Amino acid sequence: MKRSNIKPPSVDTSVAGLAGRVLYEDNHLIIVNKLPSEIVQGDKTGDTPLADLVRSYIKEKYNKPGNVFLGVSHRIDRPVSGAVVFARTSKALARLNAMLKDREIEKKYLAVVQRKPPASEGTLTHFLKKDEKQNKSYVVDERTPDAKKAVLHYCVISRSDHYYLLDVRLLTGRHHQIRAQLSAIGCPIKGDLKYGHDRSNKDGSVHLHARSMAFVHPVNQQKLKVVAPFPQRDPLWRFFEQSQAM
Repeated sequence: MKRSNIKPPSVDTSVAGLAGRVLYEDNHLIIVNKLPSEIVQGDKTGDTPLADLVRSYIKEKYNKPGNVFLGVSHRIDRPVSGAVVFARTSKALARLNAMLKDREIEKKYLAVVQRKPPASEGTLTHFLKKDEKQNKSYVVDERTPDAKKAVLHYCVISRSDHYYLLDVRLLTGRHHQIRAQLSAIGCPIKGDLKYGHDRSNKDGSVHLHARSMAFVHPVNQQKLKVVAPFPQRDPLWRFFEQSQAM
């Protein structure tokens, strides 16, 4: 069995259970707190994706006949938890896609690493190349064909006896960017075997969480911000949530 398919015991992934993970909902958008075991869209594993669960939730809640429209504007990796926004109308989807392309959606990630970064705050710039077969991104020389520039800003905001909590803001959007760039400075994310951490998490997750999203609503133009609670079954996430009162 693949580690990514392992689910924590007693986690409710039903339509009824999803209701407690909806962070925001209106006629045009729905934002959900993704579990680290879920995939956003279907893949070769055949596991039920979060998108299908959200469609079922909308269909049941609003008693909608026929197919339910749901647009996927962005994804986060399967072992990563946190906020994911879906579009409920084609108008919202088109505008969300444009906003993501123009970096108009502010996304904050929190990452747990075992090794202290070389500086308490900094901006990382690398060039990444994706290996499709391995589904992994590598830091390469900028002259490498198909290399893409990756930039992020991080800040150490808390620590425990053995780990450091980083606030991460993406300035570009590349495949596995946070995971690859933190690994490149010797700070792989806790549980991330693919990018160099020495031990996996029991539930197959990595300690990377899409904590919040802030943007102007693509239809009604109101300012919107959502904050995704940490995975509550994880004691390290609970420790950092309580220590920061975030």
